[in-house]
Amino acid sequence: MKDSPDKYMNPYSYKSQKIKANLELKEPTSRWLHYTVDFPTAYTIYNENNHVLGEYFQPRDASRAPLAIVIHGWGDRSAIPCQLLARTLVKKGYAAFILYLVFHTSRMPAIMQSHMPYLNTEDWFEGYRASVIEVRQIVDWASSQPELDKERIALLGISLGGFVSEITMGVDERIKAGVFMVSGGNSEIITWNTKNEAIVKGHGCTEAECHQIRSRYPQYLAEVAEKGIENVVPLNHCFLTDALTFAPNLRGRPVLMLNAKWDKTVPKEATLAFWEACQKPAIRWLPGTHVTFWLWYPVIAREITRFLGSTFGAPAI
Repeated sequence: MKDSPDKYMNPYSYKSQKIKANLELKEPTSRWLHYTVDFPTAYTIYNENNHVLGEYFQPRDASRAPLAIVIHGWGDRSAIPCQLLARTLVKKGYAAFILYLVFHTSRMPAIMQSHMPYLNTEDWFEGYRASVIEVRQIVDWASSQPELDKERIALLGISLGGFVSEITMGVDERIKAGVFMVSGGNSEIITWNTKNEAIVKGHGCTEAECHQIRSRYPQYLAEVAEKGIENVVPLNHCFLTDALTFAPNLRGRPVLMLNAKWDKTVPKEATLAFWEACQKPAIRWLPGTHVTFWLWYPVIAREITRFLGSTFGAPAI
């Protein structure tokens, strides 16, 4: 496993380089082109999965199109809504890039697979680290594509992908807008109030131990606000995978939160904690659970396209 001196300072820094991506045309239509994409990752876990994998939907004859980077949640089936969103957006003139995270079985390292279904804290830390860096690499790639407008890049994250998106937008100002679905912040609340057994069993410490560690979290946030994340050593690296750490960097930036009223995986308290830390951006609650949220897809798609349109302006079609 590769490591660096700032692993527990800012683990999301990386050496930006020009991306030479391999694009293979998968589905041409009269209105858009659908490619599979891969390129070398800037951060490799366990010397495996050393290529970023994704799908790219490009409007035909696009000129300076906005780009939505769509990031799935836990489990391979969570990529299904990403496909729906990408196709909805490309029909309206937006380009869309679906990233397959290292948590997807097509990319998950063997040692992480051996820990399934309960990943340990190191798995989570390394997975988040790789995921955020890879999203930033997609921004690197997009910035050199003549059909894309590098000033109009948004993240659309679902559940786990929402946490990754929140962190990435918090560390990368090139991302101009974020839509976070069935997501939130404050890992302590999520861990001990969730009904998702996999989250609890992979946590690595008892509830009492967690509360003791997290009692130092407010002090850490205050020091980060004063000195910057690169200059503060966290008591525990869970501070660095908590989207709440990066919420202050989203204040005043275009953010839309879409959540389920009866979500038992990401508790309402965790969503509200993140929302308040971002200074209360636009939020909408849909009647459903973490899974049945998607029964409202027409509403979700409409909310997202309205938000992107109001933020970026309507793309040329």
